[in-house]
Amino acid sequence: MKINTRPARHRALRAVAARAAGAVAVLWGAATLAFFALALIPGDPVTIMLGPFTTAPQSIRDQIAADNGLDKPLFERYLAYLGRLAQGDMGESYQLQKSVAAVIGEALGPTVELALAAVVIAIVLAIVSAVLTAGREGRLRGFVTSWELVAVSLPPHWLGILLLTAFSFQLPIFPVVGVGGPSALVLPALTLALPIIGVLAQVLREGLEAALAQPFAVTARARGLSRRQVRVRHALRHAAVPLATLSGWLAGTLLGGAVIVEAVFGRPGLGALALQSATNKDMPVLIGIVLVSALTFVVISALIDAFQLLVDPRVRT
Repeated sequence: MKINTRPARHRALRAVAARAAGAVAVLWGAATLAFFALALIPGDPVTIMLGPFTTAPQSIRDQIAADNGLDKPLFERYLAYLGRLAQGDMGESYQLQKSVAAVIGEALGPTVELALAAVVIAIVLAIVSAVLTAGREGRLRGFVTSWELVAVSLPPHWLGILLLTAFSFQLPIFPVVGVGGPSALVLPALTLALPIIGVLAQVLREGLEAALAQPFAVTARARGLSRRQVRVRHALRHAAVPLATLSGWLAGTLLGGAVIVEAVFGRPGLGALALQSATNKDMPVLIGIVLVSALTFVVISALIDAFQLLVDPRVRT
């Protein structure tokens, strides 16, 4: 008997097409909002792009206006703007005398490094916390859950100052400024990770407790597996599935928290660049950061979809 797999393939293709269309819609929406935000700001667009403290002769101002199509109707400028974005051209920062792509590219590395370090710390500590306390009562669980609540409630800037005071000023273990090697990354990454750990650990713990009550866990115990093996090999995989719903929150926390953490620890990166651009009203760079943030959400959503396919057989069928 031959099984017809064509309907399943069609469903998979439709799902992929829907995801791709959604990704394009998100990027188009972000680009459109960014364009009209710049277009609707009161004042001369050339003056805004040059910065409030920059003067330039009229010939240069006319050239900037021509390069950006400011002498054309709004809709024609919008179409030209989308065309440039489709070719990877995000414009130029006239204040920094560089292309927006180059400016963001220089700042992207430190922020990615900080975010990845924070994610690794958060996931490892959240898994340890959830595995040790799921389904158990006592002082350890009470202490861990109380600590998670405190970690979630602490403002990032205050948490960063506390860590600096304790481990840079009182105990000179880590450097004050967050640049210059792996040791300089510890406190900024921990500041960004601690609130995330609290949320991830709570979600993982609830998922573990629900998984441990399922028949497959009882069957695994009856086959002779230890409690630790059941938790780590079987229940943890099921408990990790709800974390996919937190992907948007996690990405937003990392991007938003990076602005504060990089300012507190004096680190370069997208956060510091965003603050500098907002202060100087460098709108092309700010728009580029918005677009990069939207692209980050799209990429993370795609990775989460792949993660769900990997850990949850129900999604594959």
